[in-house]
Amino acid sequence: MLARAGHVVPGWFYDLSMQTSPPLTALGFDAYGTLFDVFSIAALCEEYFPGRGAALAQLWRAKQLHYSLLRSLMERHRDFWRVTEDGLVYAARSLGLDLTPGCRSRLLDAYRTLEAFPDVRPGLEALKAQGVRLAILSNGEPAMLQSAVVSAGLAPLFDAIVSVEDVGVFKPSPRVYALLPKQLATDPSRVGFVSSNSWDIAGAGSAGLTTFWIQRGAAEPPEEIGFPATHIVHAIPDLPALL
Repeated sequence: MLARAGHVVPGWFYDLSMQTSPPLTALGFDAYGTLFDVFSIAALCEEYFPGRGAALAQLWRAKQLHYSLLRSLMERHRDFWRVTEDGLVYAARSLGLDLTPGCRSRLLDAYRTLEAFPDVRPGLEALKAQGVRLAILSNGEPAMLQSAVVSAGLAPLFDAIVSVEDVGVFKPSPRVYALLPKQLATDPSRVGFVSSNSWDIAGAGSAGLTTFWIQRGAAEPPEEIGFPATHIVHAIPDLPALL
């Protein structure tokens, strides 16, 4: 006799551990806010606009994300480099700042050399030593992603850099998250996704991926969308123990 789903047949021991998911062999990482500190640009903003740099950096990031969502909903895609520029222009005008062409160019170029968070390299190296395949899955335009990865010295650690430009829509569209297992030629059940952006975690979870939320701010609550993180950690070096 066999145990039917949802039933325990007398005389049989039903071992729930036999229903565990297959081990993950690959991880995809969000780039901006997860690997790269988008607010490391605040010092340059402050250099141009003393006393207003932090406000500019904050509003710039908010409009960058806002415009990516609006364009996805309107089905009017524009690559992330230009969306980033549009967000900067809006933020400067909103704050009443004189954004000269030279200033705009230099602030935008800073996105090519954003600082990586301190936990990124040791965490990725530990995962790589464990045999995990690593990829980036980002809203970023391919050239700006490649520049940031090379500038941070992280290129040798990644097996793939995947951009939403392959599908022409931004996160959290499920079409974006479907790119990850496809590009890695790996079954989706063996692929996890890592982000410090809770909304990004919700999107990946909704698309069926195992998710790891890097909760960089201890007081930050998860999104109330119905797709909580599979795992919550506070730094990338916490990941290897979970795989």
